[in-house]
Amino acid sequence: MSGLPIANNLYFDNHFNRRGVKLLPNEFYTTDEDMVLVTVLGSCVAACIHDRTAGIGGMNHFMLPDDGDPAQAASESMRYGAYAMEVLINELIKMGGRRERFEAKVFGGAAVLAAMTTINIGDRNAEFVRRYLGLEKIRIAAEDLQGVHPRKVAFMPATGQAMVKKLRLQQEPSVAEREEALAKQVAEARAARHARAREKQHAELFTPPGANGAAKPRIELFGAKATPRIESFGEGPRGSGTNDSAKTVEEA
Repeated sequence: MSGLPIANNLYFDNHFNRRGVKLLPNEFYTTDEDMVLVTVLGSCVAACIHDRTAGIGGMNHFMLPDDGDPAQAASESMRYGAYAMEVLINELIKMGGRRERFEAKVFGGAAVLAAMTTINIGDRNAEFVRRYLGLEKIRIAAEDLQGVHPRKVAFMPATGQAMVKKLRLQQEPSVAEREEALAKQVAEARAARHARAREKQHAELFTPPGANGAAKPRIELFGAKATPRIESFGEGPRGSGTNDSAKTVEEA
């Protein structure tokens, strides 16, 4: 697995009374040991995949659903769901896992900042992971996706047990900083794509016919730009008030 962004933040987890690994964005981890894998999610998604027969499992943490640039480094490619899912599945297969035995539990994809509703990163991540696992014929045994709250996820690869805790944004200020940076990157990338498209259109419109009598480029009319989808936010989980007491959900 040389060159792949394997999580290396090892520690002893006093709550679960076992060794643990904290995953940061763009990382993954696979193991056959009785450990706990922990990560905190905003609009990002973590897929936890388990092979009960082989007693192995792993987790990834990706930020965007798109494929990205295949020429970029693995640490950058792990930002993208297609690469992150492929790496996790392939590494589990190398450990003796079988695709037909895999079960997945998926978490994240929240719109934790108001600005995130206009670019829908969380929704796109959630839709991507469901679609990807469906195409790979890997059953989703449990999911906790979308909504407006950050999540802390704990996964035990040896048993497949996963737990998720909803958080207030104030409890994880690093999530807000990360989401703001991600929203800015996505907006800048979108503006750059639009600028390149305008330059290409301009070049095509003003390119003269070739010397061989080629037809003039066709000019197409463009309609009005579609209005971004805006989602309204609730006031947190029902009955939770300011959500001071985050609820913990456990799946077997």
